[in-house]
Amino acid sequence: MNIDDLTRTSGEWLRGTGPESDIVMCSRIRLARNLADFPFTNRAGRREKNEIEAAVAASIEQGKIELFVQDVNNLSNLDRQFLFERQLISRELRDAEGPRGVAFSPTEDVSVMINEEDHLRIQVMHSGLSLGSVWDRINYIDDRLEERLDYAFSPRLGYLTACPTNVGTGIRVGVLVHLPALVQTKQIEKVFRALQKINLAVRGLYGEGTQASGDFYQISNQQTLGKSEQDLIRNLSEVVPQIIQYERGARQALVGEQRRQYLHDQVSRAYGVLKTAHTISSEETMLLLSSVRMGINLGLIDDLEIPIVNELFIHTQPAHLQKIQGRILETDERNVARASYLRNRLSNGRHDPKNDG
Repeated sequence: MNIDDLTRTSGEWLRGTGPESDIVMCSRIRLARNLADFPFTNRAGRREKNEIEAAVAASIEQGKIELFVQDVNNLSNLDRQFLFERQLISRELRDAEGPRGVAFSPTEDVSVMINEEDHLRIQVMHSGLSLGSVWDRINYIDDRLEERLDYAFSPRLGYLTACPTNVGTGIRVGVLVHLPALVQTKQIEKVFRALQKINLAVRGLYGEGTQASGDFYQISNQQTLGKSEQDLIRNLSEVVPQIIQYERGARQALVGEQRRQYLHDQVSRAYGVLKTAHTISSEETMLLLSSVRMGINLGLIDDLEIPIVNELFIHTQPAHLQKIQGRILETDERNVARASYLRNRLSNGRHDPKNDG
């Protein structure tokens, strides 16, 4: 398996299946872990980082965890951006220097980042609201690695991490939600304020420090110390259904008697532009796909399937387009290539199982 193979597949988290997948694109849990015999990455030298990377790679192989290990330090800027768009590595790992790596499963539901802010960042993502199955999977992988690696752990504090807010369980529990109706009805800020009051963070599509794109938001816990993994998972599992209820209520308001014609026109125009444009930016594509995705879920579009739309959110990003084209493209060239790609994919909107990971 190599990185180029990913241009012909879609990750499990993009399948559009699982509970509440019309609103919850995916559930994700991340664990931060460090090795006891090494300083944190911000204080570790090149030799130490090489040893950390080798130790983690060996533990993955010995534990028979079926992951593809990639040396990120030797990748081109384009390939690093491609993995970032794919949600397999973070912005920090993409932009860092020195020895670092990533290991991920063929279906892209598992990713282990090596020498990010912490020595290990283990991540599992599943489609829909599926935090229980995500926890079972990541807990299994963490246990297999811990059998072979000596984690930095304090009986009093728990797992030791580079950032104090992660000390304890080292867990970040989150969901990626699509909330176009709350945005259109101008209720989104009220929801955000309510989430902040209960210590939940709201971030953009690509996590901390990123803006919302295509009406997608990541909602996750902010602190781990003093809370168990089950507490944090339960807390988010109780809150997310309320957000889903608010979004569904806003969608029903948009398709009410007085607004249905306006919404249908908006969705139809968005779909029409995506199918016919000859140049289109990434930002406009995300906004139009957001309308189309909502339109499919409301029964306003019947010749396109959600997995295709989910995939297009990722495959129309800059690095993906260049990987698909097989060459570096300037901004104007990407806009033309993006439009051509959209026209070709939307000419037959039925889901092709061959594109599954």
